[in-house]
Amino acid sequence: MDARDARMTASQSGVLWSARLIALAGIGLIGYAILFFVVNFTTFIELGLSEAETGATKESVIAFSPKFHDYVSHLQVALSGFIAGVGIALVVLAMWGIQRGQRWAFWGAVVSAVVAVGVALPLHYPYGLATIGHLGLIYADLLIFAAGFVLGVRAFTGEAQGAAGSA
Repeated sequence: MDARDARMTASQSGVLWSARLIALAGIGLIGYAILFFVVNFTTFIELGLSEAETGATKESVIAFSPKFHDYVSHLQVALSGFIAGVGIALVVLAMWGIQRGQRWAFWGAVVSAVVAVGVALPLHYPYGLATIGHLGLIYADLLIFAAGFVLGVRAFTGEAQGAAGSA
């Protein structure tokens, strides 16, 4: 095996592991969305949050305004759908695009995840909602995704360098 073959094999391995990790992160988001959905109909207040962070319980929100409770519930259900949708998109892009070496699928997955997290996370911090119980699973999912991202960037830039070097 010459150096070019070794680069290709390493690059293919990086693409494969990138796809697997990004798909795993997508599966994690789907699981989180299901949990988010279930919590809405059981305790109502989001996973990992309590009256200390929100200033309310399910009962106090209902007592204040049943319509407001229903409004918040509908937002949480809708959000669980969007979280699951991003997770499904990551799995599909990873397994049927990234794994086949498609750069567009890799960057589509990256941009989708970055936009979702970039919009969803920031307001947790100033509002005092960034508890480990609330965001811990998302942080773990982000670490898995980040590892897949790093492997993908290395693999796809390695392919580009290998192709340029052989020209």
